[in-house]
Amino acid sequence: MNNLKSINDEIKEIVNRKQLKITPNIIAVSKTFPLDKILPIIESGHVHFGENKVQEAETKWLNFKNKNKNIKLHMLGKLQSNKAKKAIETFDYIHSLDNPKLAEKISHYEKIIGKKTNLFIQVNLADEQQKSGIILNDLDSFYTYCSKDLSLNVIGLMCLPPINSNTEKYFKMLKDISVKLNVPHLSMGMSSDYNLAVESGSTFLRLGTAIFGKRNI
Repeated sequence: MNNLKSINDEIKEIVNRKQLKITPNIIAVSKTFPLDKILPIIESGHVHFGENKVQEAETKWLNFKNKNKNIKLHMLGKLQSNKAKKAIETFDYIHSLDNPKLAEKISHYEKIIGKKTNLFIQVNLADEQQKSGIILNDLDSFYTYCSKDLSLNVIGLMCLPPINSNTEKYFKMLKDISVKLNVPHLSMGMSSDYNLAVESGSTFLRLGTAIFGKRNI
């Protein structure tokens, strides 16, 4: 609770100092933490929570969300296409749309379930072989395919900057691309770099350790 308040205060200070137009949403990354650890934050009025695994999210959140309709759940981890149906049923936002097969599965199951999901395309800004995401050369065509051909609700872009890199450079790069594509949201910034992400125009911050402390696993 105290951690979240301090973070909110810091973000407000940055927004005011930089005269930014947007105050980003904070996604409390609650993966591996049980609901009893998360409840104080929920009771404070916080609504955005993030999980990395479909099965954990389904077990932990589904019944709770049915009784608490204001809670918004974000899928942050890599999503296998065979988990797309469960993901759509469980999550309000998916931040890791990273290949055509997954896009097609999401489109297929959205029609069956009758639910539209808010989607972020994961962008591999530095073309890192070990990392998921759409490379820059393919981004325009992939965005068009998802938004036009499949009628997916792509609301923004997500990135994980290379480790030990100039993080601010990559945040600004993603911001520029989002303006070009005319998508309103940016999922960027974690516990170690959220202040730079705020300054660069992020609209969703993914904060786990900064809120809950270090995980045991």
